[in-house]
Order: sequence, then C-alpha cells, then structure tokens
Amino acid sequence: MSDKATAPAETEDSGSVSHGDQSVPAYSWYALSVLVLIYVLNFIDRQILSILANDIKADLGVDDAYLGFLYGTAFAIFYALFGIPLGKLADSWKRVRLMTLGLSLWSAMTALSGFAKDAGQLTVARIGVGVGEATASPSAYSLISDWFPVRLRATALAIYSSGLYIGGGISLAIGGMVVDRWNAAYPDGGPLGLAGWQAAFVAVGLPGLLLAIWVMTLREPIRGAIDGIPTPEDPHPFRGFVRELTTVIPGFTFFGAGSRGVAALLINIGALLVMLTVGHGLTLALGTGQGFIMEAIQGGLATQLPAISDQWLLLAIGYYAVFSWACALRVRDYPTFALTWGSPAFLCTILGYGAVAFVAYAASYWGAPYAERVFEVSKVSLGFWLGGGGALGGFLGVILGGRMADVLLAKSSAGRVWVVLFGLLSPLPFAYVQYTTESYPLFTALNIVVSGLAASALGAAAAASQALVLPRMRGTATATFFLATTLVGLALGPFTAGYVSTQNGDDLSAGVLSTLWIAPIGFALLIASIKLTPKASSTVVARAAAAGEAIEVKA
Repeated sequence: MSDKATAPAETEDSGSVSHGDQSVPAYSWYALSVLVLIYVLNFIDRQILSILANDIKADLGVDDAYLGFLYGTAFAIFYALFGIPLGKLADSWKRVRLMTLGLSLWSAMTALSGFAKDAGQLTVARIGVGVGEATASPSAYSLISDWFPVRLRATALAIYSSGLYIGGGISLAIGGMVVDRWNAAYPDGGPLGLAGWQAAFVAVGLPGLLLAIWVMTLREPIRGAIDGIPTPEDPHPFRGFVRELTTVIPGFTFFGAGSRGVAALLINIGALLVMLTVGHGLTLALGTGQGFIMEAIQGGLATQLPAISDQWLLLAIGYYAVFSWACALRVRDYPTFALTWGSPAFLCTILGYGAVAFVAYAASYWGAPYAERVFEVSKVSLGFWLGGGGALGGFLGVILGGRMADVLLAKSSAGRVWVVLFGLLSPLPFAYVQYTTESYPLFTALNIVVSGLAASALGAAAAASQALVLPRMRGTATATFFLATTLVGLALGPFTAGYVSTQNGDDLSAGVLSTLWIAPIGFALLIASIKLTPKASSTVVARAAAAGEAIEVKA
C-alpha cells in the first residue's frame, strides 16, 4: 500500500493530484452537453406530473395527499433504493451503457403512464420511471468527474444540474400545451380513449427512446486518470451490483445480515421492527392510514402487501433497506463506508442539502396546481410564465451557484458549503410572500427568484460531496447523496405539503408553507459541515489508507 496523503501535489479539497494547468478538451464540453439533454428529459418526465396534477385528481378521484405521495414517495423510494446498486454498477461498469439502458427504461415507463386507467396503474408506471432515472446521476456525476479537473468540477456539475430546472420548466410548457390542445380537439377523449393528461405522458416519453441512441455514441473516459489515480476496469462488474441489490431488498437482507453473524442478524431484525413500529405509529397519529399502496396497487396485488399499504410504512421499509445496505457496505468495502457513512462532514453536507430539497421539491411540484386553483389561469399560461420563469431562475441560479462555489473553494475548502447554506436560507422570505400573495404576476415573478436562489445550492452540494471521496467511490457517493435528496427531500416534502393541504380543505398555501419548518435543522447541519469539511477534505487519501484502501498516487 502506498500512502501519499502528505504529498505536496495533492489538492486541499480532494486528496488527489492537482492539475491546475490542465486544459479541458472540447470533447468534454460536448459530452457534458449530451448529459445535460439527458437530465432535461429526466426532469421533463418527472416534473410533468405538476401541470397534470389537477386533471389526474379529477379523473382518478384522488386527493392532494395521494398526488404528493405519487410524485414524492412512490417515485423516491424506488429511485433511492435502486440508486444504491446502480451507483455501485456505475463504479464498476461502463457508465455510458448504464445511462443508455436507464434512459430507455424511464422513457418507456413515462409513455406507459399515459395508458394508466386508475391510480394503481399510474403508480406502478411511476415506480418504473423512478428505477430508470436512478441510473442517470450516479453515472453522470462519475463521468463528469473524469472529464473535468477539480478546478472546474463544481461548474461542470452545475451545468449538468441546470437540466433539472430547464426540464422542469419545459415540462410545464409542454404539458400545458398538449393538455389544452388535446382536450379542445377531443373533448370526449381522443384516439385510444386517451385524455389530455394521458396524451402528455406519451408525448414526453417517446423522444427519450431516440435520445438513447445518441447517448450510446459517447466515449467512456478512463476512471480517475484526470486526478492521477487511474483505476483499472473491474473484471466482474456485475458481481458488486448483484451483491448490492440483495442488500437492499427486504427479505434478502436477512441472508446478508446472517452471513455476518448472529449479532448482525439480530441488529438487522431489530432495526426493521423499530422502523415498522415508528411507521405504524405515524400512520395512527397523523391519520394517513388510507392505504395509498392499497389504493394504488389493485387487481389482486394489494392483498399481498397489507403491511406496507400506506405512506409511512413504505418509508419505513425504505429506511430499513438503506440501513441494511449501509451495514453491508461497512463490512464489504470499509474504505468507502468510512468516507461516506463514517464521515460526519459527508453526512452533514448531504443531509443539509436534503433540507434544501425538502422545501424546493414541494414548492416546484405544487406551484402549478396552486396557481391553477387560486388564480384560475390556463395551463398554457402556466406553462409559459411559471414553467419558463422557473427554468430561467433555476438555470441562472445553479450556474452562478456552481461558479461561486468554485470561486469560494479557492478561498476556503468549505467555500462550497457556504453556497449550500445560502441556497437554504435565502429563498425562505420570498417563498412565504409567493404563497400568500393575491397577485398572479407577483407569484410568477417570485417563482423566478425562489427557483434561482434554491438552485444555487445543488452544484455546490454535489461537488462538495464528491470531493470527500476517492475516484472509485464517486458512483456510490452520488447514490448516497441522492438518498438524502430523495428520502428526505422528495419522499417527504411534496407529501407533507399535500397532506397538510388535504387536512386544511385543499389549502395548498398552508401545505407548501408547512415545509419551511425544516430550515433550522438544515442550518445546523450545514454549519457543522462548514466546521468539519476543511479537515475532512484535506485528509481524504490518508483516511482512505487508514481504512485499508490500497492507493498509489501518480504525480
């Protein structure tokens, strides 16, 4: 083992070799542009539910709590859990191939959403979208980190992340246009009996199958070469994937825990019982035991899943699966565990950003349904003003935030985390005014401001978390990062807003504003990250070596 942790050639933020004078090949920028297109489509397919929410509610007879569950929990649990083994696969297999397969899957499932006739079919289709989309960011983050040097990595990740806001904005415009025109042309249902909201799903799903062909042409970079730590290809890339897959599937998790000893098995079973108890308690306390899964999974399947037929028990299963995976990772790959789950700086960073996502996901999803109900404007108008404004604000915010993160990094190794903190706190007063104003123009103007300020945190948070691990760990680190954004932000934010709205007579203003309570928690986490990051970022190689990693750093 070669420990070069104290070599002067290392950068402060990553523990890897600095190449400050490296020029970035044109191909890297070209490849990045393709990844941006993928992420744009990713969020078109995900966010289009926002503009379609009121139509789905009317046609399928569901409430706001279910709509929040559909967009948040049903998607997020499977997105997060499959992101774990797919993140491992991104660390060992061809990332371009993985993205191609994932893009094909989520595009097909988005199109199939358009043929859903009830809540069950729609939920199953959205679960498929979540599984497919779980391939995108672990692969993309890892690829970008091998295409761009440290000095431009936050900027490149921010450019990639801009696809989130562009796609979210475009989804409102496309969805609004398709629904209004389809319903005008076919007021009693169009070809194949499709309503306007169903036609919108089909319209945004099919183009992804064509984009997948383009993605196949991208070249795979040498993993870690740009950091001076070239990593050879794994001769058995799918072994780790299958192993990780079995560690997150309840039931199989018992075998995995049992293989580590009786004590590990008892801890695993105990964790499951505790989480199920907490989930059941929340169901009784909050009155959300309406059986979302029971309502969603029909045609006989519901009777097979009585124990996880609501929001909180499904979340309990998800959190238990993550616990099982983390325990298995600690045994099988302790260096990766030590630099992720075992690193307070890493955890505070990703959970702090999870608080940003909690508020941002709720506001972005419920913005269009809220405006449609309160201001009684058309979907076309919403698509243009709200979608376009959100895309503009988000794009500018994530790009400027990423650039500022790189600038502040030169001044302090915790500079990126300061940008995340800014993205948490700065939108709060504007969001309050946005969801209490009676002026539609002011609502749309504030949407630009809130979107931009919240978006500034994403590229900074992504780069900050990537800087705390070794190159071979980036896919897994990204999957862990997205556990926070999904199981904290996406799975809880939109549902919380929808639940509070339902409990208050469909008051979406109260629903969205109820999510602001998480800000003090996020503030405490990010302040801790700012204090912990300098030491953690300067000792990545040393801590990995101490955990058993065999490292050879090339000058």
